[in-house]
Amino acid sequence: LFVDLNNGNDETGNGSESAPFKTPLKAVETNVNAAIMVKKDDEGFKPISNAALKKAKKAFEIAQKKKAKAEEKAAKDAEAEKKAKEEQLKQLEEAKKVVLELDSSLPEAKYIKIKQTPEYRGKRIIIQGWVHRLRVQGKDMTFIVIRDGTGFLQCVLTGKLCKTYDALTLTLESSMKLYGTLKELPAGKTAQGGHELIVDYYEVLGKAAGGDEAFSAKLNSDSNADVLYDQRHLYLRGETASKVMRVRAVTLRAFREFFEKKHFNEVTPPLMVQTSVEGGSTLFKLDYYGEPAYLTQSSQLYLETVLPSLGDVYCIADSFRAEKSHTRRHLSEYTHIEAEQPFICFDDLLNILEEMICDVVDYVLKSPVGEYVYELNPNFKPPKRPFKRMEYAEAIQWLKDNDVKKEDGTYYEFGEDIPESPERKMTDTINEPILLNKFPVEIKAFYMKKCPEDQRLTESVDVLMPGVGEIVGGSMRISDLAELLAAYKREGLDPKPYYWFTDQRKYGTCEHGGFGLGLERFIAWLLNRYTVRETITYPRFIGRCMP
Repeated sequence: LFVDLNNGNDETGNGSESAPFKTPLKAVETNVNAAIMVKKDDEGFKPISNAALKKAKKAFEIAQKKKAKAEEKAAKDAEAEKKAKEEQLKQLEEAKKVVLELDSSLPEAKYIKIKQTPEYRGKRIIIQGWVHRLRVQGKDMTFIVIRDGTGFLQCVLTGKLCKTYDALTLTLESSMKLYGTLKELPAGKTAQGGHELIVDYYEVLGKAAGGDEAFSAKLNSDSNADVLYDQRHLYLRGETASKVMRVRAVTLRAFREFFEKKHFNEVTPPLMVQTSVEGGSTLFKLDYYGEPAYLTQSSQLYLETVLPSLGDVYCIADSFRAEKSHTRRHLSEYTHIEAEQPFICFDDLLNILEEMICDVVDYVLKSPVGEYVYELNPNFKPPKRPFKRMEYAEAIQWLKDNDVKKEDGTYYEFGEDIPESPERKMTDTINEPILLNKFPVEIKAFYMKKCPEDQRLTESVDVLMPGVGEIVGGSMRISDLAELLAAYKREGLDPKPYYWFTDQRKYGTCEHGGFGLGLERFIAWLLNRYTVRETITYPRFIGRCMP
């Protein structure tokens, strides 16, 4: 067999002179008794030296012994695994014979929610929920953390309770019904709530899948964003996601409480419309019995129509924007909190925005989920009134003073829209809520009222928050019929489909204004979430409409 120490190859060579091996060991492995010719230099192949041959055979012997040991170990491991499986199957078969019975001699148990447990220490209760965490400690003790949507409770199984088929095959996310006595934790032990359920009977109501279909196989800390969105229905069961959703629920309640306190009436506007509010480029079109229609961008116009009958009004409804945007603060469908008020001025509008935001934050922080805010956003500081009021022209000057430029290296000029990035830069640098107001007519919606003192500007406002940017947009609305008709013409809008909106200026017009707040952005700011997609149950954005 031939070996070329410089140009041979143990992988592709066959030991011939034209295809030599790379090492003497390979030659010995191929045929331990073969004559070996070795090429070191240009002098060609020569018989291997005795020392080199001895070294190669020694290495071969060591490799053979290692291989034999590995094969022996693998055989023992396979046998042990076989025995373990047989033992497990035997154990499971025995476990099927273990039957639990409800002890009728015990005090009657009362079904409660986990959030009620502090009132029931020392009493026998029933808890129903899902297995959030599971830990088996030996053969006679199992710890289960149950989640029921109101909280978490550690439940302890001992003795016979651990030996049933259900106990031995229990999986995460299985649903259970557990009976037991709620006891304060002994010194040195910790669990949520400071107590645990000592279980005396249980039923597995719905066993969750295991193996390749197990919950932990679907989602884990290494899952990428697409997997998390595909499995959003499972991801929502996680502690962080559920805390965000709880804060969202209380925040919605806080807004309704605020409007109730201020004597606003809630309105339910249509979501299918035939007019645009924020321009035609972001409309979702649909076929409405053969006629063109759209999903609403905003319910503002409809809210304005009920001011004469209901006075101050608000709605909490979905709005839709067909923005082909992948930014972390945009959604194609979002929860829009909108309000309109008659007989107010611009300062009234700014004041109620401040009051509303501060009241809602205060409500959430004082609620049972207030602790989640500081848990998820440890550095959160409630905003204080008055908010900083900055005119659009001042913002343009701030960008220049702080050398914030466009991509082409030029400065932003009066009349240009301020994009998200420089706006965020300014807001985060100033680091306090900003009422950015009086934007130019050209960059705002057609219905916004012009400033009496400067017809180039509108009585408009964006509320900017550090970390997220704009969360509210509002303005005084055009009250003069001629001004509104001129606005239609300026924006190239056919006034005919807006007849019902125009009529508000014909039949008893008045100064009025309102705003729209994106709930998801508000939650993202409150909880310091990286993207608004984390603050809604099932986010919709370009490329994502499932599940």
